[in-house]
Amino acid sequence: MDNDERGDIASMFADFALELHNERGVEETVESVVRFALHAVGCDHASLVLLRKGHLKVAAVTDPLAERAISMQLSRGDGPCVAGIAGRVSVHVPDTLTDSRWPDWAAGMVGLGLRSVLSVRVHATGSTTGALNLVAKRPHAFGPEDEAIAHILARHAAVAVATAQQQASLSIAIDARKVVGQAQGILMERYNLDADHAFAVLRRYSQQNNLKLNDVARRLIATRELPESRTRAHT
Repeated sequence: MDNDERGDIASMFADFALELHNERGVEETVESVVRFALHAVGCDHASLVLLRKGHLKVAAVTDPLAERAISMQLSRGDGPCVAGIAGRVSVHVPDTLTDSRWPDWAAGMVGLGLRSVLSVRVHATGSTTGALNLVAKRPHAFGPEDEAIAHILARHAAVAVATAQQQASLSIAIDARKVVGQAQGILMERYNLDADHAFAVLRRYSQQNNLKLNDVARRLIATRELPESRTRAHT
């Protein structure tokens, strides 16, 4: 790789990082990752799988064939993506026609006309977030430079996804606080309570009825009242 090629790659990733920064949510972020993979590595199809609550979920695909390819792994419970996440490594399959590690999966990929697979671990701060799966129609499609670029892309993806998830969680928390605050205001006005007592009413009602505090608040806002027996008991 000469200096011009290095400069082109650096510029390409700089633009990609800016694009990820401008995305608003997790869904938009993962879609940007798989789209960028098609141009950065030169694969024919790409997918991103994320580990959520102990289960592998397809987060984004570039096209229906990419979805079929990754879904075949997840439904079988074997293949380079599944094995790579379990072993916390990246896995390269130069040719599905000759690979013997997962014969049923490999035969299925050949049947789809897909011959090369590169599954790169997506991780941040040591923990595995998922895997970026790059697929090509031709055998031996991915060389050392492609693998290096894929690993850089995977690191960008890990940071971007983690940031988007944190922002989504923060937005949910802020919305929940607003809802609870509005419900407190209703109780304070109706029953002449202070803020602490109004919150205690919501919390007790949540505990006694096995409902989330946010759900109790939303119900109160929608109906403008709590069940009469509960209200008298609390206030």
